[in-house]
Amino acid sequence: MNAAPPLVVPILATPFGVVPLPEAGALNPELTALFTARMATDSSPQADPLCYRSRDDLFERPEEPVRSLAAAIVRGVYAVVETVNEFTVAQLRELKLEARGWFTIVKPDGRVPAASYPLTAWCAIYCVAAPPPSPARADAGALRLYETRLGTMFQDATNSMMKMPYKPSHCSWRPVPGNMAVFPASLTHEIALFRSVGELILVTVRLRFVGPGQQGMPRW
Repeated sequence: MNAAPPLVVPILATPFGVVPLPEAGALNPELTALFTARMATDSSPQADPLCYRSRDDLFERPEEPVRSLAAAIVRGVYAVVETVNEFTVAQLRELKLEARGWFTIVKPDGRVPAASYPLTAWCAIYCVAAPPPSPARADAGALRLYETRLGTMFQDATNSMMKMPYKPSHCSWRPVPGNMAVFPASLTHEIALFRSVGELILVTVRLRFVGPGQQGMPRW
């Protein structure tokens, strides 16, 4: 008599969404020109000369390309949140969305240091511009997301080679112009060293939702 196969299911799963923005073809050239011009006229000090980061008031800017991008990003985030939640669409739309966004221009040999965001539910990273993949460094400019839940697990031959979604290691996503990654903002993530020619232009957005009557949300 054959034994029944074991039931193995993933638990404590982490959602990671990739959303293509239909508006990208028209928006990205305008956003590239706008962001490049803003960087050129910004005299504020930067921590890394190879990585420019704007102020986090991008969603408050009046320029039409930015307004269109903000609306497209919000629609994409809603689509991901709807997919992983038990809310009805109507219930989700009752929640108030709060967002802070900025753009980053990464130059050759630049990087975005590892970070996670407190007081934030979701992080969205949209790629405005990126050169073709580097033949020498496939991970150049990649978004890396680090696994922390299994950091104290004892490592032996049986759990060091587990397959996804059980593999205890970081995950990578290569930014492609027009695509947006959406994931929990508590995940530690970074943009790997950009060993490529050209510039990598990203828009990063922190988002959270406030329920009706909810109080006590700290200011960002």
